[in-house]
Amino acid sequence: MTLPTALRGVLGIALLTAMDAVVKGQMREHPFFLALFMRFAMGSLFALIFVALARPPRPTRASVIGNTIRVPVVVLTAGSFFYSVSLLPLAEALTLAFLAPVFVALLGALLLKEKLSGRVFQALGFCLAGMLIMVWPRLQGHVTNAELGVAAALFSAVAYAFNLVLLRRIAQKEHPAIIVLFQNGGPALCLAIPAALAFVPMNSADIGTYALAGALGVGGHLLLVSAYARAEASRLAPLEYTALIWASLLGYLMFGEVPLFTTFAGALLIVAGAVAVSRR
Repeated sequence: MTLPTALRGVLGIALLTAMDAVVKGQMREHPFFLALFMRFAMGSLFALIFVALARPPRPTRASVIGNTIRVPVVVLTAGSFFYSVSLLPLAEALTLAFLAPVFVALLGALLLKEKLSGRVFQALGFCLAGMLIMVWPRLQGHVTNAELGVAAALFSAVAYAFNLVLLRRIAQKEHPAIIVLFQNGGPALCLAIPAALAFVPMNSADIGTYALAGALGVGGHLLLVSAYARAEASRLAPLEYTALIWASLLGYLMFGEVPLFTTFAGALLIVAGAVAVSRR
């Protein structure tokens, strides 16, 4: 994995984390489905602009099928993740979603025939131990909003891992502009009816904020698509952990959230696993 590829991944994750923070703020003001729809609708607008500027080749039939298959996976991933964000501090939700790279490494081996060594399985052990440390304070023996948030974050991690593996297969053959257009336009269409049923009036500031979220999302996804087209999925997976830095800062500055000690303790184990995976 070359340095430019790594930088693409890190910058992409930073932009997407900022987008998560913006949408979290909007979900405090608007119904869940409306906020989720607006995130993708604005993303579609910026994706269309990028397609017009880049003028990529017309997608093939195989590309249309592959990108379409990803649409429901993207909806499930984003929906479960933003639901967890609405119930948990931003840093905790993102840290719980860090289980995704574990599944990326496994799914990369199963679906993309990428090699797994003993070092990878050791790394998986570190990651799972870290996840247990972070989840433990939220387990109270009965269903609470926090536990629902944890469950949603873990489900999102599995869906996100599958999404990244599908992305890896498509990114090697398709132009990033086409991928990002499908990744925003498809979910926007799927969410249009639920959003219409939950619609509430919005002012110009709300529209501008959603436009910012759309621009951040498109920019972040373009960088990630570019990175995954150049490196193995399991090699890029550890870069996901840089999101904890951005999430901690943004969560504190925007929402006054202070992550639990167990969040950082678990993250240390996960990062140790990430280093092991990257050096396999």
